[in-house]
Amino acid sequence: MVADPFVRPSVVPNLRDLGERPVAGGGRLPAGRIFRAGEPSDPAAAADLRRLGLATVVDLRTVGEVAQRPDCLPDAVTYRHLDVLADMPSEMAEGQAHLMNDPVAFAEAFGRFDPVAQMHRTYTELVVAPAARAAYAGLVREVLAADGAPVLVHCTAGKDRTGWAVTVLLLAAGVAAEAVRAEYLAVIPAVRATFAPLVDRYAAVGAPPELLEPMLEVRGEYLDTALTRVDDVFGGFDGYLHDGLGLTGDETAALRALLVR
Repeated sequence: MVADPFVRPSVVPNLRDLGERPVAGGGRLPAGRIFRAGEPSDPAAAADLRRLGLATVVDLRTVGEVAQRPDCLPDAVTYRHLDVLADMPSEMAEGQAHLMNDPVAFAEAFGRFDPVAQMHRTYTELVVAPAARAAYAGLVREVLAADGAPVLVHCTAGKDRTGWAVTVLLLAAGVAAEAVRAEYLAVIPAVRATFAPLVDRYAAVGAPPELLEPMLEVRGEYLDTALTRVDDVFGGFDGYLHDGLGLTGDETAALRALLVR
């Protein structure tokens, strides 16, 4: 098996470097500029992340997730919390929080829902909800403020909230849609490893796997839902950046300049 060139071995789950991808019109994303990951809550994460020379860490988790498992970061790093799910319906946001902590509570809370439909609703909200739009705009502005210094963006497992964040940054840089989709799906092995203990906990309490699996998996159909909403609501990705995230033309041009060499 060929090693994934974007993986950075670390105690931080799902740590990946977005660099060295070709963009339309020539050029590539610089390596070591934008990283993605699951939550860096392991006590050893600070020492492990220090080697990346991070300027900023953007945390997309809920307030409850942050309180339960705060980031362990190097002292010099600027920390920004941008809660993507802040204005989602309570059962959706609370389900995210319960997922990593209490399988029984999660099963009870979500047993009345279709989990696949729930994920499609979540991806719709990632595009259209005011809090999500503010958070992703804030992420772009943190990248701009870092002015080329390394930035890490993360959520819990680094698959949904972070997956959309990475999609936004790569598309804004001019990376081809096929390569953006490949990056979205490339985290499947890391996500499965992250959630393996939770799957075992679910099995131990007899929770049905068909409830759990759609919430833990990375599926292309979820990304398709988000991209379709971008087209339907904002008329395309440029409209999403301008009207959805409220970014100016100067900001989008500056972002591309930072992400392409």
